[in-house]
Amino acid sequence: QNKLITKLKTMKITYYGHLAFEVETLNVKILFDPYITANELAKEVNLQNIKPDFILLSHAHSDHIGDTLEIAQNSGATVIAIYEIANWLTQKGLQKVIPINIGGKLQLPFGQLRMTPALHSSSLPDGTYGGNPAGYVIQNNEKTFYFAGDTGLSYEMKLLGKLYNLDFAILPIGGHFTMDAEDAAIAAQFAEVKHIFAAHYDTFPPIKTDKEKARLTFQEKGLTLQLLNIGQTIKL
Repeated sequence: QNKLITKLKTMKITYYGHLAFEVETLNVKILFDPYITANELAKEVNLQNIKPDFILLSHAHSDHIGDTLEIAQNSGATVIAIYEIANWLTQKGLQKVIPINIGGKLQLPFGQLRMTPALHSSSLPDGTYGGNPAGYVIQNNEKTFYFAGDTGLSYEMKLLGKLYNLDFAILPIGGHFTMDAEDAAIAAQFAEVKHIFAAHYDTFPPIKTDKEKARLTFQEKGLTLQLLNIGQTIKL
């Protein structure tokens, strides 16, 4: 695969806590893992103001599916998820759902999407099998980025550095259930990406994180770790 080199415009990224990020690119809003109303740290976020065009889910745990049903119903967003989650959402009444699986690619209004592997587990809120956990790479002529989802460090992340010129990545740093900051910095080196947005930290006691130490861990490797405030929007 040829790397996409031309970069034209500016993306916006908004953080809603935990692993919930919204990226606006090519005038399309993409919302990842919208765990918001049940997150005490995100209690100031008004769900009614979130109107994505697409919702992308990394896996089936309740702190990632979160408010998907309500947001999708309110906004008319199309949900993209691994087959088992997509099927479950369809059974819940959602009609605009696209199933995909690991390694699959889609051409969408916001560019090319690839579903990538993640090392984790996955079960739906009712306890049934939720398919494999996953991440995503989004590639277009604005920027190319990697949303890792919940994952441990994987040598397969080296493939991303071979396939893409990543402008940034969204990586978990909280440890316990995912990579910690030390492993996430290695993951960034594997994927050959220098700008990282921190995710999946502080939400629950087991993933409480020393944020300054995490920043220094990345800085020592020549990387930038950015920790957004919940509700904060920045341009990239």
